[in-house]
Amino acid sequence: MRIGLLAPELTEAHGWGRYTLDLARALAARGDVEIVIAASSASPGDGGIPNAGYHPILPPLFPARRWTTPRALQAAPRLAWLLRGCDVIHTAAEHYLPAAALIAGRRPLFVTAHGTYLPLGVGRRGVGRLYQWAARRATILAVSDYTARRVAEALPDARVKVIANGVHAERFAAVPARLPVKAGPTVLGVGVNKARKGFHVLIEAMASVREAIPDARCVIVGDTSDTAYQAQLAALIDRHRLGEHVSILGRVPDETLLGWYHAADVFALPSVNIGGRFEGFGLVYLEAGAAGLPVIGTRGCGAEDAIDDGRTGYLIPQDNPAALAGRLIDLLGDPGLRATLGAAGRAKAFGQTWERVAAQVWAAYTGREA
Repeated sequence: MRIGLLAPELTEAHGWGRYTLDLARALAARGDVEIVIAASSASPGDGGIPNAGYHPILPPLFPARRWTTPRALQAAPRLAWLLRGCDVIHTAAEHYLPAAALIAGRRPLFVTAHGTYLPLGVGRRGVGRLYQWAARRATILAVSDYTARRVAEALPDARVKVIANGVHAERFAAVPARLPVKAGPTVLGVGVNKARKGFHVLIEAMASVREAIPDARCVIVGDTSDTAYQAQLAALIDRHRLGEHVSILGRVPDETLLGWYHAADVFALPSVNIGGRFEGFGLVYLEAGAAGLPVIGTRGCGAEDAIDDGRTGYLIPQDNPAALAGRLIDLLGDPGLRATLGAAGRAKAFGQTWERVAAQVWAAYTGREA
């Protein structure tokens, strides 16, 4: 089978890029496919994906720009020529769906729905109807049941199949040679520092946690380019006098992040839905689980798929610092409970391989059960 793959920047720096790299590599490893890649013009290269052609001709996704959809449509004639011999067309970023639908013809068309973008896209002024037409033409591969439900709400007649993200569990299970030095029981949060990730909720919860566990600490890792949100977090830390108890590290090297996964005691990312935007899956929950950490996320988003409530961690209501604080206090005070949930989380992570994901995607391509 020859797959025409519309790809974002092939990089580990963002979720769309990581997903595309991992899926394409896993599909290529099957040995019975050829992949022709049409990528973002900002892509640093083909990511080492074995391919039958690499063509960086699509508009970049980062930084976010206006007119991405029209620019992708302008590339459609060349795209159609480059992917003319492909049996299926798959866009791994929702932004390119209209262009993919335009050139697919009668060939099977697939789009991965990672979260917010597709449900919001079909309602956007100007291009919403175009996205509706393209989405009805495609089979939508949603990364979580929650994302699938949101797509179905926006497009009741859409063909939607749930295929959860994979994780390189062995990478996150490996204990690095050196661990960061921690000053007390530690809660770890990982993600881009923006309001939807709920770090403000985590900081509010830590004020209550400290009353029960005075030496408790919180470490937050992730991109800090949203300066307005950073100012909000800094104000919260100051208000609750948490300056010595909450550390916002920004982006760190992979080895440092891995060290914190193994040095910390609990992982928490209390995501909140804001303005129609939501956590599509939450791969970090599986990464933390692979490292043996119990995890805490929120209901009403993709974390419901990434966390088995009461088994690998806990799901709590959104925007509820008290509920989060209660669970953190329970876990920080009970090593046996942490070990039990962490072991189950590791087993869950090791079961969600990219080979398994590729087999499910292949089954969708061929119309067979994986």
